[in-house]
Amino acid sequence: MSHVFLDISLSLDGFAAGPDISHEHPLGRNGRALHAWLFGRDGQQPNEADRQAAQEMFSETGAFIIGRTTYDVGVPEWGDDGAFGMPCFVMTHRLRAQHVMGPTTFNFVSEGPQAALAKARAEAGRKAVCVMGGATTARQFIEAGLLDELRIHIAPVLLGQGTHLFETLRDVEHLQAMSAVSSPLAIHLRSDRQA
Repeated sequence: MSHVFLDISLSLDGFAAGPDISHEHPLGRNGRALHAWLFGRDGQQPNEADRQAAQEMFSETGAFIIGRTTYDVGVPEWGDDGAFGMPCFVMTHRLRAQHVMGPTTFNFVSEGPQAALAKARAEAGRKAVCVMGGATTARQFIEAGLLDELRIHIAPVLLGQGTHLFETLRDVEHLQAMSAVSSPLAIHLRSDRQA
């Protein structure tokens, strides 16, 4: 069965996005700083630790699961190829037809995280399923106990407000910190499910 991991960037104060998410601010106000480890910022480029974290995410993954807000604000940013290059399953209450952008296909699922995961696993084959953006989708997978691993990239920024990942989570003792690698742009943490 496919390995399932969450890959998400957070601020030091635990926000996965800043306030006022919109097409103008896809990650909320000041939220782009969360992904500096992927794209660079203020002339500072990702280093080897950052590039390794990104490379592992894409090379190990056969399908992605994202939330509807991530899709809605992300599509204009992702270019003609849809950025992911593989099947993506969008958890939503607003279904629409499959959206194809080059090698990326966006499929819309309204039956909840278990259904989205089953569909993603069918497409991923022997590769992993990566759950990402946003915090609401991430919380559903954590709370349902569907993750084998968390990969959290902590950016050295404080947002003060926005979309918090952990504020309502309960019963997460089954996830245990295993490793941390740092760069000037992020601390890359990995937590595995306890046996």
